[in-house]
Amino acid sequence: MDILKTSTDWAKAELWSNGFFALFGVMFVLACLLFWSRGETDMARAFVLPMFVAGVLMLILGGGLFYGTWKSLAGFAPAIAEGREGFVASEIERVDRTMAQYGTAVFAVMPLMIAAAALLIIFIHGPVWRSALITAIVFLSLIMLIDSKANARLEAYKKALILEVSGRSLN
Repeated sequence: MDILKTSTDWAKAELWSNGFFALFGVMFVLACLLFWSRGETDMARAFVLPMFVAGVLMLILGGGLFYGTWKSLAGFAPAIAEGREGFVASEIERVDRTMAQYGTAVFAVMPLMIAAAALLIIFIHGPVWRSALITAIVFLSLIMLIDSKANARLEAYKKALILEVSGRSLN
C-alpha cells in the first residue's frame, strides 16, 4: 500500500470538508446582510448580529482548519522519507487524539449545548435572545454535521494506517 497516497487522499478530502466551513460562513454573512437590508420585524432585525458572528466564526474556523491541513499535507512526503514506521506511528497517535477530541466536543458537548439552547428558547421571549439561540443551534448543528463526516474519514484513515503497520493492504 502506498501510505503517501493514502495520507494525501485523506488530507485532500479534509481540505474539501474544510471548505464547507467557509461556505457556510459566507452563507451566514449573506443571511446577515439580507436580514439587515430586508428585515422589517424586530425578530428579523435581531438576527443580524448573531448571523454575522456565526459567519465570521465559520470563516475563521474553515480558514484555520484549511491552513492546518494544507501544512500537514505538505509535510507528509518529508516525514515519510525520514521514516515510514515513525510517520505511521505518529499519524496513528494524532488520529487517536483528534478522534478523542471529537468524542468529547462534537459528540458530547455540542449536543448538550444544542439541547440547552432549545430549552432556553421556550423560556426566553426577547427577539435578540431567541435569534441568538436559533443561530447557535444552526451553527453547532452544522459543525456537528461536518465533523461527523470528518470523524468517519479519520476512522477509515486509521484503519489504513493500522493495516500499513501490520503489513497488509486494503486491496
